[in-house]
Amino acid sequence: MERETPLEFTRRAVLTGMVLGAALTPCNVYSGLKIGWSFNMSIAAGLLAVGAWRLAGRGLGTAPFDLRENNINQTAASASASIVSGGLVAPIPALTLLTGQTFEWPVLAFWVFSVSILGVVVAAGLRRQMIEHENLAFPAGLATAETLRRIHGAGREQAGRLRALLAAAGVSAAAKLAVDLAAAVPRLALPGGFAGGVTFRNLGLAFDPSLLMIGFGALIGPRAGLSLLLGAVAAWGVLAPWVLDRGWARPGAADAVWFSDLVGWLLWPGVTLTVVSALTSFALSVLRLRRRLAGTGGLGGRIGRGYVLALGSVTALICVAGWALFGLPVWVSVLAVGLSYVLAVIAARVSGETGVTPVGALGKVTQLTYGAVTPGDVAANLMTANVTGGAAGQCADMMHDLKTGHIVGATPRLQLYAQAFGVLTGSLAGAAVYLVLVPDPGAMLMTPEWPAPAVATWKAVAEVLSAGLGAIPEGTAPAMAVAAVLGLILGAADRLLPEPVARFLPSAPAAGVAFVIPAWNSFSLCLGAVIAALAAYLRPEWTARYGTALAAGLVAGESLIGVALAFRGMAG
Repeated sequence: MERETPLEFTRRAVLTGMVLGAALTPCNVYSGLKIGWSFNMSIAAGLLAVGAWRLAGRGLGTAPFDLRENNINQTAASASASIVSGGLVAPIPALTLLTGQTFEWPVLAFWVFSVSILGVVVAAGLRRQMIEHENLAFPAGLATAETLRRIHGAGREQAGRLRALLAAAGVSAAAKLAVDLAAAVPRLALPGGFAGGVTFRNLGLAFDPSLLMIGFGALIGPRAGLSLLLGAVAAWGVLAPWVLDRGWARPGAADAVWFSDLVGWLLWPGVTLTVVSALTSFALSVLRLRRRLAGTGGLGGRIGRGYVLALGSVTALICVAGWALFGLPVWVSVLAVGLSYVLAVIAARVSGETGVTPVGALGKVTQLTYGAVTPGDVAANLMTANVTGGAAGQCADMMHDLKTGHIVGATPRLQLYAQAFGVLTGSLAGAAVYLVLVPDPGAMLMTPEWPAPAVATWKAVAEVLSAGLGAIPEGTAPAMAVAAVLGLILGAADRLLPEPVARFLPSAPAAGVAFVIPAWNSFSLCLGAVIAALAAYLRPEWTARYGTALAAGLVAGESLIGVALAFRGMAG
């Protein structure tokens, strides 16, 4: 017992994870508000930690960073970076837009921590069943374990990947800094337009020099990238001129981009497509899991006295926070925790089999539930769903990390401690970054600078459930009906068809996101995905070794400089 501490849960391992988590969390907050997606930071944290401690070893003579120490580091860092599932890029800003309620930093950090730590507690009871007995894949955990083994066993390969990550980050940061200092770098708008004086530039049909978007496109893959392109053409190239022609949206200034003028209409079919496809896919996943759940004796949680005490303590914490911050009755919060527990278990199973955590779909399940239980209560609708999303996101992240630990021979209890430290770090850092990036959500969000597609989705669902169909703009009903049918078909096909066939169909969630972000973002994301796919075809070994590191560097460089510039603006 005394040997495990210096070899695994060391002070430097925990502090390294917390420092890297604090540094990487802004990347996901930034990206979440830009395009609604986040990036698993486990591999990046492992690379950076090994590089930093090898430099320290050369300069200061410190001991080498052990493989299991690095596992503790990546556990804490990934928990911190995945804090965005705690509501910072979706329900929390949506609540501000609908009610005007804002939060001070300590209060926001406390709430995010409360809902996220629930996921860690849920994961603690699932590990033995899902990882030891059922041996679910948890693909991100497998990939992280393989990467950690490589970088601790092959110094040259590790050094090359780290150099690629840092070089890409440097280029991306420099480009972002140059654009900011230049004050305005023109986007390359496509020539031409539509009848009535509507130009392609007005609709955002242009190319934007964002290396972050290209890097993110390389990470999401060609299916999502091409689906974004398809969605952008349908939304901004087809529907937008049609809406303007019928007078359902008013044009802006002749030389401006009309994103804010049009997105209020376009988000409704986009949200419908995203929500219906996600719920359909989720429902079919649950049906598929029923036999496995029956065969394993239930949800797979381990119930013991200590576990019940931990779950009860977290439930009490959420009840206090919900009552103090949002006026939620205790029974509402208790029901939310119970629902979140069940949905987080399902999310862990889905993530374990597919690598995809359906946080958005789970939030919508809770929103629909509370739309019936507490009709018209916007705070209850959004913040109970926030509990579900935060718990599901952290639970899935913890299970992937525990899979990594299982492979490399880590101590599960120590990983749970590291995850808790990471959640604390992410809550503090993520809340601070969110407040700095968007000090005025009402004026800044759902604009070309901060499209916040997840915010638009959660806000739209809450509006319909609280205000009824009267919240829907004129003319959107036919478009929403078509989007619902497409979402149902694509969501079902994604689960029922064989994977080699399904991957050639459009991704409905990606296409739906394209309705609520500027078209130039979709073009850049698609470009990055196509470049990565071509590189994988032409140079498969090189791309497998360096592709993820390069893409992660492009994302990290621009987002970190963007956050730094926001802090500078606040200080100025």
